[in-house]
Amino acid sequence: MNPLEEFQKHETRRNFLGRSCSLVGGAALASLLPKSAGAASATSLGGLPHFAPKAKRVIYLFMAGGPSHIDLFDYKPKMRELHGTELPDSVRNGQRITGMTSGQSTFPCVAPMFNFERVGERQTWMNTDLLPHTASIADKISIIRTMNTEAINHDPAITYINTGTQQFGHPSMGAWLAYGLGSLSDNLPAYVTMISVGKKPGQALYARLWGSGFLPSKYQGVQFRSGNDPVLYLNDPPGMDRSLRRKMLDGLGSLNRQRYQTVRDPEIESRISQYEMAFRMQASVPDLMDTASEPDRVFEQYGPQSREKGTFAANCVLARRMAERGVRFIQLFHRGWDQHNNLPKDLAHNCESVDQPAAALVKDLEERGMLDDTMVVFGGEFGRTIYSQGTLTKDNHGRDHHGRCFSTWVAGGGFQPGVDYGETDDYAWNIVKDPVHINDFSATVLHNLGIDHERFSVKHQGLDSRLTGVEERRVVKEILT
Repeated sequence: MNPLEEFQKHETRRNFLGRSCSLVGGAALASLLPKSAGAASATSLGGLPHFAPKAKRVIYLFMAGGPSHIDLFDYKPKMRELHGTELPDSVRNGQRITGMTSGQSTFPCVAPMFNFERVGERQTWMNTDLLPHTASIADKISIIRTMNTEAINHDPAITYINTGTQQFGHPSMGAWLAYGLGSLSDNLPAYVTMISVGKKPGQALYARLWGSGFLPSKYQGVQFRSGNDPVLYLNDPPGMDRSLRRKMLDGLGSLNRQRYQTVRDPEIESRISQYEMAFRMQASVPDLMDTASEPDRVFEQYGPQSREKGTFAANCVLARRMAERGVRFIQLFHRGWDQHNNLPKDLAHNCESVDQPAAALVKDLEERGMLDDTMVVFGGEFGRTIYSQGTLTKDNHGRDHHGRCFSTWVAGGGFQPGVDYGETDDYAWNIVKDPVHINDFSATVLHNLGIDHERFSVKHQGLDSRLTGVEERRVVKEILT
């Protein structure tokens, strides 16, 4: 007998018995619940978007490991005078530091070993040795110099900035947006992530960073890889063609819908939609990943590595192609920014990998008329300390983690161009003016997408859970158009 027919035969018997029990149990349960309990697991969205959005999509360039804000964006001339002096207790103020430097007897300040210049019409300070291409778009981006987080170690910090909490099991920003706004494409996921590696691999990245947490699994990010199979298990095995695959999915979908009618498990609906998306992706992904149609000038714009699969530059080209095709949230993780030693050389290598393609992405989107409704974000989970970790020499010093303040730049999609926001002290250690908590920043991203972060919640374990957490957060309207 056909195995599908055999399963259906037995499933029919199970359905009859199962429905008999579930109907009685359901009726009894319903009599015990308040009338509004049926909405307990539903979203408190209030109709999305809540207001007219300024942006349609997000491209998040995430530098995993903690780029040194001191050596890239938050330069102050007085740092040259402070070089070699001890970080004062009055500045550190007993703040928590990591176990990697808690045993140090001295904390000597280290000025950047690179050339900084004032660039753009607003004459903002930037490392022009390592970021010459970013300097060329200085008036197209805004630099937030007072981002801050309570986390001081990588895994909790990167979990925090991606999900709004240091606890595991919560949805990532991309999953929240896929859930609330859906996809702009019928043939590609709403949320895609890609990973590249700098000079050194650095900290491991876990799939929960782009996971759906307590939301249905169909909203999790889909990781695209650089090999022959960009999405694992997407290709059909030998001997199966499209028509046979379609027939199989139709039969499987019918069985899953029958099962859903019995148990009402939302993951069954997720499975049905994921199978259907995978079928459509079998046709759309090969076209997306084939960049042969891109003119030579595009690869020249994004830099020499843009033709090499798996590099950050190649992923930036793909990010633009995904944005054109309707992917809502595109996240490029670039690993290797954890410079506890050998910072000058390793930081230079990392910047060489990302500087030209990140700037090219902003220019490319602008040329295509897409920057106005696309947010581009460049930053990591925290910054680095002004004091040296390890040997204090020109070629071999490092910096420890620093969450009290760090820098992120943004462009397009409702953000004002050419703005420097926030101010830190001369040590780039404490915030002097206009702090921006990482969840304030998330609230601002949601705002540009037409979402009121306080109304964007889901009931989870009896609480109204939000991307921006349970504490009061604000939209940073000073940097918006």
